[in-house]
Formats: sequence, structure tokens, C-alpha cells
Amino acid sequence: MAQIIQWYPGHMAKAFRLMRENMKYVDIVFELVDARIPASSRNPELDEVLGQKPRLLVLTKTDLADPARTKEWVNHFESQGLAVVALDTRGHKTPQIMTKAAREVLADKWANLADKGVKDKAIRALVAGIPNVGKSTLLNHLVMKNVAITGDRPGVTKKLQWLKTPTNLELLDTPGVLWPKFEDKRVGEHLAMTGAIKDQLINNDDVALGMLKFMRDYNPKAIIERYHLPEDSFDTMSDVDILLLITQKLGFKDDYDRAAERMLIDLRRGKLGRYTLEMPSDRIGEIVDEA
Repeated sequence: MAQIIQWYPGHMAKAFRLMRENMKYVDIVFELVDARIPASSRNPELDEVLGQKPRLLVLTKTDLADPARTKEWVNHFESQGLAVVALDTRGHKTPQIMTKAAREVLADKWANLADKGVKDKAIRALVAGIPNVGKSTLLNHLVMKNVAITGDRPGVTKKLQWLKTPTNLELLDTPGVLWPKFEDKRVGEHLAMTGAIKDQLINNDDVALGMLKFMRDYNPKAIIERYHLPEDSFDTMSDVDILLLITQKLGFKDDYDRAAERMLIDLRRGKLGRYTLEMPSDRIGEIVDEA
């Protein structure tokens, strides 16, 4: 993929300002990251905004991610001293898992409050993350009713709102925020593949070719079976030729952009199996990829 994807709408700059203004009202931050792209979906600018506020890292969409790789990521984050949970936010145990994890992070502070006679205090948490990371889905399951708009696209949440849960959490929902420039082009590629960047701002065929490059090594069988390709396709054909063949197989004639869009939808919705695009050893975002 030749382009370096950028996306930084004005409402995101406003969201950062609102987060700073409300940080004094919260006890903990729930930082959501996509389990398929745990490095690329962490906003580096959040560190400055959140400061020393206690944090719980929440790996979402684990139902779409490679479970073995998710476990490696959990171990990696824990080795860095981070409190972390990995879950399918739609799971019926999500409220209990999140509340228990938050109480563990705040155990010392809550013990001090108890010593002062303050008991059963609600935990106030700010929920932060990039667009389309699953914040609204998580909030709806914590509150146990549909209070936040959800959608398989970025930019659904546009303002801050407080929500109360039956498990004694008070949650401050925030819009998904990206950062102005991706120094490592792989970050933009991975965000585009998983749907964190609006499709209108990317070239679908470029992103689909990046997807094919990844699947060539990771799980070529998923592509072959989904689009009814010859068994030796990845041995004998380039990624461009495979995209053109898939276009024909889908009945789209020479409209390869339409085929690319279909492929990305299939990838994001799990039609090509569970996958994780990156591992800790890839050092995504740490160094600029000049290749």
C-alpha cells in the first residue's frame, strides 16, 4: 500500500480537550484497544492526556482475533505493568469482568476510603479509544440496555455522556480519537483494514492488496475457500492477479474496487476467520517502516 493514511476530524481535537477537562472527575480510565491490532489501535497521545490516572487496558473484539495471539498480547502488556482484560464485549459476563478488574486496579484507594468510612462508592471511569474499537457496544452491555449508538463504522459517538451501570460503575463515554500523523505506515494500513478509518478516505483496492499480502502468509486457505479460487492461487499468482480473479468470481466483471470493498467487509466481520494483524515483536509504531 503506497499511501500513508491520515484522518483527524475536528471533533477529535475537541474530544481530547473535553477529556482533559473531565479527568479530575474520574477514578480510572478504561482504554479500549482492538485485539486484532493491539499496537496500532493504541493512541499515543492518550498518555499525555491521561497522565498518571489509573488505567485498565481492555482488548475488545476477541471473538474476531486469533486467541493464541491475544494471549501473547495480554502477557506482553502485563509484563509492562499494565492491568489488562481481553473479552468479547457482547459477552453476558462482561459487566462482572469489567467491574472486578476495575476494583482490583483501585484496591488500595478503595481500602483507604473504607478506612475513612466511605463504602459502596461508585467507580467513575472514562472510556477512551480509537474509532470503531467497540466502546458503544461495551457501554451498552455494561449498562445492560441500548444507551449508546453502535455501528460497524468509525465516528459514531460525537460527544461525552455519563452512564450508570447496575454493577456500580459510572461511565463517561467519549468519541473515538485518532492522532494527526501515523509515523509508521503499517499503523494506517492496519487501522484501514479493521475499519477504524472511514472507507471514503482510503483506496479500497490498496487496502485489499495489503490484506492479501497478510493472508498469503497467515491463512491463504481462508481466501481460497471464501472466493472459490484454485488451490495453487497463492503459489502461482501475484496479489494483484488474485484481486482481479476474486473480482471475476464475485461477478463484478472489472470493478475491482467493489470487490475490494466486499473483501474488507468479509475480513472485518470474521468471514475470513479469526486473525490478528500484529505481534509485540513487530514493534508497530515504534519505528518508521521505510520499506
